[in-house]
Amino acid sequence: MKLTCIIVDDEPPAIRLLEKHVEKVSYLDKKASFNDSLKALEYLNTNPVDVVFLDIQMPQLTGLQLSKILSDKIKIIFTTAYPDFALEGFELNAADYLLKPISFERFYKAVSKLAPQNVQEPQENKTQNYLFIKTDGKNKFAKVFTSDILYIEALQNYICLHTAKGMVITHSSLKNIAGLLPANDFIQIHRSYIVALKHIDTTDNFSVFVNEKELPVGETYKEAFFKKIADN
Repeated sequence: MKLTCIIVDDEPPAIRLLEKHVEKVSYLDKKASFNDSLKALEYLNTNPVDVVFLDIQMPQLTGLQLSKILSDKIKIIFTTAYPDFALEGFELNAADYLLKPISFERFYKAVSKLAPQNVQEPQENKTQNYLFIKTDGKNKFAKVFTSDILYIEALQNYICLHTAKGMVITHSSLKNIAGLLPANDFIQIHRSYIVALKHIDTTDNFSVFVNEKELPVGETYKEAFFKKIADN
């Protein structure tokens, strides 16, 4: 099974780069590329696809405006040179948000979250061992190594990454951050918590202890959590 996709960007170099990235992923099937958002909308009205790689800053109809028109069944991956648009993109339930220039490694991490279940990531495309997390201030990012993350906590519209070096707070959700983490190393144990398996000290039927901090295990997550523990 392949995921059909189109690319929408008013900059030809950006389109060419994304086309090269798409060609490297076996389960992506590019149907078309557009440098005009209105033409893309016209195409999508009669040719539905699974994924749209969508630039945000475009004349006539911006990527954000276009995404609000499209069917909820279409997954949107925003692409832009402006990190300040990330929050609004996530609020529109975008599958991901890619900051230009887009490396293949970062591109693959985004599309792998949408991959058919029978497709496994090639060995050479392992998840990178760090994340850049937007913090307070314009264009301010903190580099966080995934090996340093103890657990991640949801705080209303924010999340807090508790690391061996301190806390990093960003405006996002557990769902968004979970898609960026190595799946074999982390697991969600509660609607408000994701933990790093290697940092779990002890656990019982109700709690997990990480670095002397007690975290609850939600009923919804118990079965998957204890299966993960047993498999490891």
